[in-house]
Amino acid sequence: MKITKPRLALIGGILCISIFPILVKLKLAPGLISAFYRMFFAVTLLLPYVLLTKNFKIPNTKFLLLAALCGILFASDVAVWNIAIQESSATQASLLTNLSPLWVGIGSFFFLKIRPATNFWIGTVVSLFGMITLVGFSFFMELNFNQAFLFAVLSGILYSIYLLVSKNVLSQVDVLSFMTISLLASSLYLGILCLALNEPFTGFSNTGWFVLLLQAVICQLCAWLSISYATQHMRATRVSLSLLSQAVITSILAWLFLEEQITLQMVFGGIILLFGIRITFYDKTISLKRLFSKN
Repeated sequence: MKITKPRLALIGGILCISIFPILVKLKLAPGLISAFYRMFFAVTLLLPYVLLTKNFKIPNTKFLLLAALCGILFASDVAVWNIAIQESSATQASLLTNLSPLWVGIGSFFFLKIRPATNFWIGTVVSLFGMITLVGFSFFMELNFNQAFLFAVLSGILYSIYLLVSKNVLSQVDVLSFMTISLLASSLYLGILCLALNEPFTGFSNTGWFVLLLQAVICQLCAWLSISYATQHMRATRVSLSLLSQAVITSILAWLFLEEQITLQMVFGGIILLFGIRITFYDKTISLKRLFSKN
């Protein structure tokens, strides 16, 4: 597989977002206010840079509104996922959120009139099997269908819509301008929501503030500048499926820093998951008819 700049950007972005569930699991701030500060600190750092370097370009009204919509979609995704993690488990929330490749594939087919390649569907099935193996079949069968469950599923749907809409916007708008507009919309939307729900904007420990800043710099700016660049140059279906690999990296980080156990089953599931992602990057279309036909 040829390593190109978009693929390198995607790998870097995945590494950056993989630490996010670890930081959320610390529960140093409420889920909703954590999502707000992630966006607010990120745009506070990005806005002066794009203005001073004159890298900010206002697109036409249509794409300006679509970029703002992306910000609201992504902010909603992060908010409900934070709540899902804190009200259930990071494993359940991650599993359900990572069903997003299915929604992206279906959305591409019905709304963008793009028929996902055979390799995508094969890779999706293999990767989801790997994901289920990673968390355990018994755990998957015992999912609790409560508010946290619904929020996690909603997070995956919002995330897939975000990827599809952003793919359209990034065909006409540069990454820095897109991120700036998106983050401004996210911050405003979440700020109003937090005010309406009486969320606490202060009173966190020094460690809590540091973690909030870390989420903004690493999990938002570094991660999504890289992923947006990859989305601009790659298929949205391929990007969404590749993001499943964050589950493997997060498991390793949880083992290193939270002392969570890694079993042989988890290792096996991770290998299957990564193999499924690799299938989608295979240049030649896999023919199931030829694969199962007799020689």
